[in-house]
Amino acid sequence: MLCSRIRAGLVTLYPGYFALVMATGIISNALFLEDQRSLSAILFALNIVAYPLLWLLTVLRLLAAREAFWADITSPKLVFAFFTTVAATDVLGVGMNLRGWSDAATAMWVFALILWTGLIYFSFGVLTFLNTAHGANVVHGGWLIAIVGTESLVILGAAIAPNLGAHQQSVLVLIHMFWGIGLALYGIFVTLFAYRIFFFDIEPDDVSPLIWVVMGAAAISTNAGSVLILTDTGIAFLESMRPFIDGVTLIMWAWATWWIPLLVLFGFWKHGVRRAPIIYTPMLWSLVFPLGMYALASLRLSLAADFTPLRLISGAMVWVALGAWSLTAAGLIISMWRGARGIGGT
Repeated sequence: MLCSRIRAGLVTLYPGYFALVMATGIISNALFLEDQRSLSAILFALNIVAYPLLWLLTVLRLLAAREAFWADITSPKLVFAFFTTVAATDVLGVGMNLRGWSDAATAMWVFALILWTGLIYFSFGVLTFLNTAHGANVVHGGWLIAIVGTESLVILGAAIAPNLGAHQQSVLVLIHMFWGIGLALYGIFVTLFAYRIFFFDIEPDDVSPLIWVVMGAAAISTNAGSVLILTDTGIAFLESMRPFIDGVTLIMWAWATWWIPLLVLFGFWKHGVRRAPIIYTPMLWSLVFPLGMYALASLRLSLAADFTPLRLISGAMVWVALGAWSLTAAGLIISMWRGARGIGGT
């Protein structure tokens, strides 16, 4: 019975569970830069455990529940959730680099690049050849996790570039390209998403925590742009792009900020007006991550623009994100405890 319960858990394992590592890591990194080193270290330690554990569960799912794994990765609604593996790898890699683990951070970036390369073409292949949905009802905020994964390569790539010797300039050119690819994908996906929510009927189930990724993708594009502004490339062509990067980065931060009240309104409509209960779901980690990313993006933009008032926003938002993380972690613990009781009672 125990084995059957474990297999059932693997069958239903959410493919985007790596958002837990993303959320934990981004808050840890933000706290580190806010000089809250003790709290940052605790979250980093949790991530060092959670990241390999989630990979173990993913591999076990592939081996023991192959049909369920294949159904998810070939589903237009779920395939982009697998980009959480890319973003989680990069976010954890940034945390390693902040602590001086430059070789480990470089290995994480290379691994994330391999994952991204496979997933980006596979996912668009799924949309092109396996998508049987009619209309835009298949579109949801989780699709924009592909942008989060893309832009995360920029942030970790910039961090490790100084340690790459002869390969430094190649990586700097590459991450500028990734930033542009992420912006292009964001323009495509956010247009489809806006068309879906503004011109189709929506139900409470359509307003999942994944909707916050729309803001999170804009925030990480801001973060990535700010990192590029702060990076001295020494390449004339890239330096000539600075005015463009400056303007687009500010626009992306403004766009991310614009979304926050609207997303809160969506939540009020779902839980306040339509009375949908608030329950733990692994998708909640995809709500926590954008809050932490917005805090870190505001901090990095304040440095890039030399505009200190943004530090007030980042300083406040990191505690909002930590509060959301704490509530979500409590939900996970309660969910795991109830699951363990169910196994123990059989």
